[in-house]
Amino acid sequence: MPPRVRPGGSTPPMTRLGPTSTEDSRESTVGEFVRLEVEGGVGTIRIDRPKMNALNVQVQEEIRAAATQAAERDDVRAVVVYGGERVFAAGADILEMADMSYTDMVARSGGLQSAFTAVAKIPKPVVAAVTGYALGGGCELALCADVRIAADDATLGQPEVLLGVIPGAGGTQRLTRLVGPSKAKDIIFTGRFVKADEALRIGLVDRLVPADQVYAEAVAWARQFTAAASYALRAAKESVDRGLEVDLETGLEIERIQFAALFATEDRATGMASFIENGPGKAAFEGR
Repeated sequence: MPPRVRPGGSTPPMTRLGPTSTEDSRESTVGEFVRLEVEGGVGTIRIDRPKMNALNVQVQEEIRAAATQAAERDDVRAVVVYGGERVFAAGADILEMADMSYTDMVARSGGLQSAFTAVAKIPKPVVAAVTGYALGGGCELALCADVRIAADDATLGQPEVLLGVIPGAGGTQRLTRLVGPSKAKDIIFTGRFVKADEALRIGLVDRLVPADQVYAEAVAWARQFTAAASYALRAAKESVDRGLEVDLETGLEIERIQFAALFATEDRATGMASFIENGPGKAAFEGR
């Protein structure tokens, strides 16, 4: 797992996840509660706001900043979103929201959504490593990842209706696209908790592992892309995500344009030459 902050704020040396140089093992101090930790081509967006990683406005904006850095840094080839060993994120900070008026939330709701969308729009493979609870905003944050690896005792859900509101950071839209309208309505209407086995069965998460293996499994998934053709991955992600928003004919046109554009990259030439000379899966891509 990523290093934990010691009392007093000092951070221990980063634990090696594999053979990497000192230069590509760095931590960016994004904010008080969110860090971007980079090692071996994998960037971890680490939320660390004890006890339950409540997602107040400050944390939301620090998540945005971390996502922006992860998107822009060339040494980050894939991203893990992680809340620690005990909890992913238990939701928005209700104490903060309780005193907000309609006009307050009109002003804030766009920023709330766009902070999470910044994670969804990272143009690289993103995996959520879900431990403990991922509720409300925590579940919505996990939905922004491309893949979700969860602990076999994790609990997810959108319980906002029990507070008299609805999901406001993408839950009504991303959950529906992931599990279908009927299952999404059941989860949102009732506000019930979804245990790990059901989450796997309905496609809310993609893999279950013991809790102490969640982060390692997420890093292993992300690491397989650190030497991949990064522009091809970017094009594939954009084609799938944008294609979900449009009709089939438009989606096919998005795919066609992305496919043709990759013929301008060095990695395309490298990959095809390597295939002809050495067979599949042996190309050494440089991300150009």
